[in-house]
Amino acid sequence: MSLNLEILSRAANEARGLCMDAVQASKSGHLGLPLGCAEMGAVLYGYALKHNPEQPRWIGRDYFVLSAGHGSMFLYAWLHLSGYDLPMAEIKRFRQLHSKTPGHPEFFETAGVECTTGPLGQGIGNAVGIAVAAKMAAARFNTPDHMIFDQHVICLAGDGCLQEGISHEASSFAGHFGLDNLILIYDNNAVTLDAMANASQSDDAAKRFEAYGFDVQKIDGHNMTEFLDALNTAKKRDNGKPQMIMAKTIIGKGIPEVAGTNKAHGEAGVKYVDAGRKGLGLPDEHYFVSQEVRDYFAEHKKTLLSAYGDWEKSYKEWRSKNSELARQLDDAIGKKIPADLSDRIPAFPNDAKLATRKAGSDVLQPLAKAMPFFMSGSADLHGSTLNYIEGGGDFTRTNHPGRNIHFGIREHGMCAIMNGIGYHGIFRASGATFLVFADYCRPSIRLAALSRLPNIYIFTHDSIGVGEDGPTHEPVETVSGLRLIPQLDVIRPADPEETAGAFIAATQRIDGPTLLALTRQAVPMLNEIDAKTRREGVARGGYIAKRESGKLELILMSCGSELQHAMKAASELGAGTRVVSVPCFERFERESAEYREEVLPKSCRRRVAIEAGVSQLWYQYVGLEGKVVALHRFGMSGPGDQVMKEFGMDAAHVVEAAKSLS
Repeated sequence: MSLNLEILSRAANEARGLCMDAVQASKSGHLGLPLGCAEMGAVLYGYALKHNPEQPRWIGRDYFVLSAGHGSMFLYAWLHLSGYDLPMAEIKRFRQLHSKTPGHPEFFETAGVECTTGPLGQGIGNAVGIAVAAKMAAARFNTPDHMIFDQHVICLAGDGCLQEGISHEASSFAGHFGLDNLILIYDNNAVTLDAMANASQSDDAAKRFEAYGFDVQKIDGHNMTEFLDALNTAKKRDNGKPQMIMAKTIIGKGIPEVAGTNKAHGEAGVKYVDAGRKGLGLPDEHYFVSQEVRDYFAEHKKTLLSAYGDWEKSYKEWRSKNSELARQLDDAIGKKIPADLSDRIPAFPNDAKLATRKAGSDVLQPLAKAMPFFMSGSADLHGSTLNYIEGGGDFTRTNHPGRNIHFGIREHGMCAIMNGIGYHGIFRASGATFLVFADYCRPSIRLAALSRLPNIYIFTHDSIGVGEDGPTHEPVETVSGLRLIPQLDVIRPADPEETAGAFIAATQRIDGPTLLALTRQAVPMLNEIDAKTRREGVARGGYIAKRESGKLELILMSCGSELQHAMKAASELGAGTRVVSVPCFERFERESAEYREEVLPKSCRRRVAIEAGVSQLWYQYVGLEGKVVALHRFGMSGPGDQVMKEFGMDAAHVVEAAKSLS
């Protein structure tokens, strides 16, 4: 069937009208992209995309990612016209409280939204991650007789996305790994928010992406036939090259007073909307969709459902012939976690003394064996972060089942790609770097928390114990900064058994991300309490690591490598001293008030905390009357144990602080 240019042109203008009306009504929003890309939206949602509005999470669909998330009304208009669960009432509530049409697309909020986008460039990284997961899924589940995973990931991005550094990291990765299932549409309108794009860029995007390893086509983004031809060409290519379609468009097309200028980017064109609607041939009725367009999309939906039915028939045949693969797929999609995960991880010897990064490596192997869809990656640091899955193989352009990804020195790109793997929903993404470089990853980690993706960050070299690398590599404020991100669990285990508990807790959490902060330096086993209690205590965020033998008079608390100093100090401070391990503030706060009172009774006000980082967050537990042995400056270069001693990270300073309390 060929394009119905007449009806799709009408649909494009009516989608423009929906955007104009919604932005005008909310007095907020972005007109430029939805108006400038309307013809491409008509082709995608009215003809070319493989999707099912009644089953938005259908595993066989094409993925459409709007990286330029400020243009959210583009996506909402086409989802509405396509028959997704996004009624006109929600279009009319654009950017209003509790609507399904928030200012930027949010995952789980709106049917048909694949990723939470808005910070520019993130969607490109997400699309790359989805493309990785789609390659992995095809390699794991497709058989010679049944191609259940055969889809494309289509990402619409603008100049702002391409200027952000994350797009370079992700695109370079995509080219190197040959993600030919990825199609990047570049809305090349030559405009940014403040000015025309030539005020801040003069590079040749086509040459840049060709250098990354992309095939590049240049088209008129308003010519629907030209766009479809380019899209079909991109879909047919399986040459190991991701695809870019550079679509020249006029931003804000339909409002002549601002079209083609930076004023069209935001809502500056709102005052010209009424004239613009008339110029497009739209009636006075706002939020107008003609019956002809409604009928066309209703008919097209039948075509989509028929194609879905064909796929469903093949899928059922695949399930009947591949019952074990089907079970594995169900477990992966359902994020099934083995109930006996802790039992599969051997206990550490009581006299063990090793870095928690090394303990993490030992824990990771049985965990990965128990969970075949757990994958691991590192930002060129597998040899230091020690999170390589043994026997898992490497993900490469010729080995898509590989479970280890070499992300290269691309921390921000790594975490955005991990988010894409999480959005895809089959594989469990984990990635590693040094903790201090979490600042390079923070925007992507924040979006993972916002979207409740169950990512696991295995970040090592967690304190001034890094030592010789010096203050540039010693994170003194990083852990506290990460603890402030809502819905992110930050776990800093104190010994190998707590590390086992941390990995188990991270794996069992499927409603949000977890960051594990692990040591470079060796730490002793803290055997005052049995291993089972330590593992389970981590899951609760805080627990009594050493119970007082007399009347409770003093509470010492810590986490990570400094807990050993609290334990040693307790031995000097008498029978009334309790030690509390608090490896995860967030988990501890989710516990009941009764449990928290049991661990930290309000009746005991003499409290001291120690951590090799900034002190502020600990005062929620020690109170204004307590003391925190902490750092208030950056670290220094030298042997790690000497640096720790230089900054007072030892039992003696805990004892001194405790004795100074009234």
